[in-house]
Amino acid sequence: MPILGLGLHVLVALFFAVHAIRTRQQMYWLLILFSFPLLGSIVYFFGIYMPNSRLEHGARKMVTAAARSLDPTRELREARAAFDFTPTAQNQMRLASALLEAGQAQEAASVYETCLQGAFSSDLDIRLGAARANLASGHAAQAISHLEQIRRSDVHFRAEQVSLTLAQALSESGRKDEARAEFDAAVTRFGSFDARAEYAIWAANEGETALANRLQAELQHIMDHWNRHTRDMNMPLIRRMNAAYDKLKR
Repeated sequence: MPILGLGLHVLVALFFAVHAIRTRQQMYWLLILFSFPLLGSIVYFFGIYMPNSRLEHGARKMVTAAARSLDPTRELREARAAFDFTPTAQNQMRLASALLEAGQAQEAASVYETCLQGAFSSDLDIRLGAARANLASGHAAQAISHLEQIRRSDVHFRAEQVSLTLAQALSESGRKDEARAEFDAAVTRFGSFDARAEYAIWAANEGETALANRLQAELQHIMDHWNRHTRDMNMPLIRRMNAAYDKLKR
């Protein structure tokens, strides 16, 4: 039995080691995981794996949405004040993110582009933010450039979000066939509600009735199994989807 327990610890450590390599974590994690399989795995789970999991992202999205509904401009006010008081790179990145979330995409894109000119030019989170801001402000070609550079740097980085944002940018650039292929790839690879919903919105807006109806049926099947909290968390996406289908029916 002790041998079995030791083997299980090693298998868990191996799982996290593979995750560390695929997500390009610091190599000292491998030393920790294999030197202390049980303790190392616990630390890695709470320190690295769980914060990047879908569950954590969902919880963070719910908390962020609740805070925004209570005081929509608070984060932007605080981010701008922090940058004005101490114009560090970290505060500049915070300001760019707050501007994007507040719907001020043009200014957000400008701040993100400035961030990429300095020591953080290789930061993929900043580059993804720049891509999203450029797309939202009507600069789809620039968004595509950023997203393609992310993929060249790390194909596993925020793979689903990169894929969906790229599909939207391709669509905005008039590259319909490439957009369809990217949406197809995202749904096939990730199979998430978000991927299907964004594909459905695109299909409805493009007048692809058969595809839109098929995706709508799949999405309704998923939503039928949701509880109220899950529905509330996804309500902004559901509203966008309903608006696209209303447009399709006209």
